[in-house]
Amino acid sequence: MNTLSYLNNANAAYIDSLYQNYQQDPESVDFGWQKFFEGFDFGRSEQTAAAQTVGAAPTDQSHFLKEINVLNMINGYRTRGHLFTKTNPVRERRKYVPGKELETFGLSDADLDTVFNAGVEVGLGPAKLSDIRDLLEQTYCQSIGAEYRYLRDPDKITWFEERMERSRNTPHFSLEEKKQLLKKLNEAVVFESFLGTKFLGQKRFSLEGAESLIPALDSVIEKGSKLGIEEFVIGMAHRGRLNVLVNILQKTYKTIFSEFEGKGFDEEEPFSGDVKYHLGYSTDVETSDGKKVHLSLCPNPSHLEAVDPVVEGLTRSKIDFKYGGDDKKIAPILIHGDASVAGQGIIYEVLQMSKLEGYRTGGTVHLVINNQIGFTTNYKDARSSTYCTDIAKTVLSPVFHVNGDDVEALTYAINLAMEYRQAFHKDVFIDILCYRRFGHNESDEPKFTQPLLYKAIESHPNPKEIYNQKLIAEGSIDAELAKQMEKDFRAMLQEKLNESKSEEKFSEVKPVFAGAWKGLRLATDKDFLSSPDTAVSTEEFETIAKKITALPQGKQFFKKIEKLFQDRQKMVNETKTFDWAMGELMAYGTLLNEGHVVRLSGEDVKRGTFSHRHAVLTLEDSEEEYVPLRNISDQQAAFHIYNSHLSEYGVLGFDYGYALANPNALTIWEAQFGDFANGAQIIIDQYIASAETKWQRGNGLVMLLPHGYEGQGPEHSSARIERFMELCADNNIQVANCTTPANFFHILRRQLVHEFRKPLVVFTPKSLLRNPQCISNITDFTEGKFHEVIDDNFVDAAQIKRVLFCTGKIYYDLLEKQQTDQRKDVAIVRVEQLYPTPVLQMQKIKTKYNQAESWVWVQEEPENMGAWPYLCRKLRHTELELEVVSRKESSSTATGYAKQHAAQQLYIVGKAFEAPAGKAVKKEVEETTADMANAGAD
Repeated sequence: MNTLSYLNNANAAYIDSLYQNYQQDPESVDFGWQKFFEGFDFGRSEQTAAAQTVGAAPTDQSHFLKEINVLNMINGYRTRGHLFTKTNPVRERRKYVPGKELETFGLSDADLDTVFNAGVEVGLGPAKLSDIRDLLEQTYCQSIGAEYRYLRDPDKITWFEERMERSRNTPHFSLEEKKQLLKKLNEAVVFESFLGTKFLGQKRFSLEGAESLIPALDSVIEKGSKLGIEEFVIGMAHRGRLNVLVNILQKTYKTIFSEFEGKGFDEEEPFSGDVKYHLGYSTDVETSDGKKVHLSLCPNPSHLEAVDPVVEGLTRSKIDFKYGGDDKKIAPILIHGDASVAGQGIIYEVLQMSKLEGYRTGGTVHLVINNQIGFTTNYKDARSSTYCTDIAKTVLSPVFHVNGDDVEALTYAINLAMEYRQAFHKDVFIDILCYRRFGHNESDEPKFTQPLLYKAIESHPNPKEIYNQKLIAEGSIDAELAKQMEKDFRAMLQEKLNESKSEEKFSEVKPVFAGAWKGLRLATDKDFLSSPDTAVSTEEFETIAKKITALPQGKQFFKKIEKLFQDRQKMVNETKTFDWAMGELMAYGTLLNEGHVVRLSGEDVKRGTFSHRHAVLTLEDSEEEYVPLRNISDQQAAFHIYNSHLSEYGVLGFDYGYALANPNALTIWEAQFGDFANGAQIIIDQYIASAETKWQRGNGLVMLLPHGYEGQGPEHSSARIERFMELCADNNIQVANCTTPANFFHILRRQLVHEFRKPLVVFTPKSLLRNPQCISNITDFTEGKFHEVIDDNFVDAAQIKRVLFCTGKIYYDLLEKQQTDQRKDVAIVRVEQLYPTPVLQMQKIKTKYNQAESWVWVQEEPENMGAWPYLCRKLRHTELELEVVSRKESSSTATGYAKQHAAQQLYIVGKAFEAPAGKAVKKEVEETTADMANAGAD
């Protein structure tokens, strides 16, 4: 039965129409079809002559249909051949219907000796069906399965087919190259075996079963170097990391052994460190032709794929700053697990960045160590898709499925992938079908859950043994070479282990402040007692302000934009007072003018979620954009601003990586609303808050998180201040909630004035963006610095009976009450920097107001949220014993009812001042809440 007859019928009609067009005008069809029809006409004339010679009638029509069937077969192999490969080293493959039998394509064994002109399509010219099939079998159904026919770009499809079919996807390495593959396999296999025998019971997350990764990586570095690559940035989880560190990045074996011996800890260092299979490393390696290639392996926590966006951001940063925008000189390599590449949503977020202007890196080589199991979960329970790599198809990335036991096939495939990346600047995936020889870690028992699989794995030879036997069988080496390799390498490992044991204390040189970080240092407690000077001259300030508020002549902007810029010009030329947007833009403008690159990315950052920024203007009658901050001077630094895709986890990780590579740029990620950072909590926890402590990696990333209670419901009120505060220790991050444009201006500039780099979290306002009281005089920008604490300048210290400490937007609610009631007995003190907490400055406030009878922390957030839980703990051993006024504790950040919000706000403000109306306000809150409950408030 011809199970693909519907394809034959459709193709027959289509090809017949092409043939008719060809007969009328050969140039009207593609070159490939021209050659096919030329061959077909030639073949038909030969058949006609032969038929006339023997007195038989020519069989043009039946042969023509079979030519179409052969074309169907060719395209069938190209499209579905990957389903029938020999890629799984330890299991039988699933069966797929229809198969690849000749009958599937309307052919039979009787046609094997028939010459078909369809052979032109695979580069054979007119050829026997048997030869055509042999070529297709070798190309598409052996150790390499190729998925590429969905690419939609004919040039890319042709590129692959020409290379794969010309070589039949069969590598042809020289003897020296084969010996190098064996050498790297030997290192990979013996290193794991050595660790397993010398450090029994210690976790190492062995590469065993996937050791072919090492020679493949070694080869792609060589290949990449020949194609112009000067640097690779690698990201991977823990499995195989130690092997990659020593056998690819050339971290010394002695260092690894010392870490196993527990000698890497130094009591004098202010770091807590991390387990050895999370650590990163960087080095220069030399290729066979003497070229230097820089390799970086990024540190990664146990969140398996969290490193992916960090690698991409770091790579993009180096493309921008180190390589002048040339993405052919640096390439990211991401090494995934099969369960994580299918199960972790961050993969999709990162892939969707790959072609975006603000995030593309020229193509990533994705290697999947597909050991067919996730911890204890079988692959059938780990995904719904056919392959773990099917997500690659969402961005039209080609995928190669390769038998991990065939080191030559894997090396060939990864080299082809590198060629594709360099040619087309797009991502490519290699799915390495292998196995995990032991359990999830070396003390785990995998037979508990996969007894049959691990029975097969127990007796399965390792890739080195398989390749050694192959080389011996083909006469490339003698049987003693591999034995001597192993003996020599094992002896060297033992020597390095002995050296590591003989040292009482091990200390590895860690060049924390090298390269782009040269000149910077670690922060000290003293650095946070007071901020450095970040003012700019009046002349510079006004010059830049005029530049960024001017619209070019002859371009049509929206009337609202013209009015906005007229108002901004009035600030510069008349009032000399500036709102929040101008304070922010002036921070960027002055830094750009001083030669510092500024990058701002996030959802809708060009305009700003609250239409306050308007850093990028779109003309009314076109899609043309005008960016005032790029028009300050000819000598200014670059201003990069990108609206991101709807991603927090991925984009925050990317921008963290971007800041990691260039500490001298101001790199900012903005959340649309502050609580959107919830989706990026892994990056916040594992990198932003703890990377310096764990991995000695500083970072100056700025996070802008809109925050403030304005009756907009739970999700649009709180940026979860408490979550950031509970991460604060060891001066790890800076957390601020500014109340003035000038203070925001200074804290952004302070990021690059400091001699160190710390992440900065700013809870930016929403309602204050247009609050007429939230303004700063020009002298606030041209004199002074960032103020960690802002005292009350309305009151007389001698009259003060009550001091209110607060942060952020609630200050203006308290201020209105103070001014309206002329409460000269209550001082309002703003804590602008929540961490590092300015305890000494707060204590000076207490000394100043020594007549005060009560000291209160006032916040909008519920009592179990906001800054209070942290401050309550932080200040408990100081003289600053504070009461708290807040919303009552709650499981939700804020109410969604406008009336309830207003009543709660009135109560907080009244309670803060202990006003006579306080009880009445409280009663109003209770009555309002009861009324809403009875009415089923909506």
